[in-house]
Amino acid sequence: PPWAKARTSPICIRWMNCAKSAQQKAYLSAINRHDLNFGVGPAGTGKTYLAVASAVNALERDRVRRIVLVRPAVEAGEKLGFLPGDMADKINPYLRPLYDALYEMMGFEKVARLTEKNVIEVAPLAFMRGRTLNESYVILDEAQNTTLEQMKMFLTRLGFGSVAVVTGDVTQIDLPRHEKSGLKHALNIVANIPGVSVTHFKKEDVVRHPLVQAIVEAYEVFEAQHPDGAAH
Repeated sequence: PPWAKARTSPICIRWMNCAKSAQQKAYLSAINRHDLNFGVGPAGTGKTYLAVASAVNALERDRVRRIVLVRPAVEAGEKLGFLPGDMADKINPYLRPLYDALYEMMGFEKVARLTEKNVIEVAPLAFMRGRTLNESYVILDEAQNTTLEQMKMFLTRLGFGSVAVVTGDVTQIDLPRHEKSGLKHALNIVANIPGVSVTHFKKEDVVRHPLVQAIVEAYEVFEAQHPDGAAH
């Protein structure tokens, strides 16, 4: 099939200049060569942005038929049941960063049109249960906030001709303290399986405002000195 040939071709991403560090370029290269990819590191390192850029590139080159972007719908101590509004209103705030990346790359009208045609799907992780995603580019963002069961469920959705990218920051876990992170668990289990790549980002890879790198570093120092007060 066409996608199989394209998977072995050199990277051709018009947002390649967004890769500001060697590690970001290595990340894009890994995504191009593997069917399951993990991007792990602090905020501002481009984990999600570059994954979405790669997904858009794959769609435009007919390597996949659709893009599926998912996030856990419980973050920062908030549960959907305690938020006002109907289901769409409750879900959208959690998915907004993914839409923002798509809008920047494709424009609002094109994203809206492709979403209406189900070529682009942005949904909570729970909506993936029971599905098989063939010829899809699937991105799981904020994966540190998945449970062990949710991560296993997601990783087993991958169908023929599909690529998956899992992004997260293991220092920003918003799960209840008794709950283990599915991302941390998965990294210990699947990292050495052929066809799986893991890219670790450091504070040096931060590409947001210069202050962000300093903030990340300050938190790393504090958490090293106060392990009881650090994120679990």
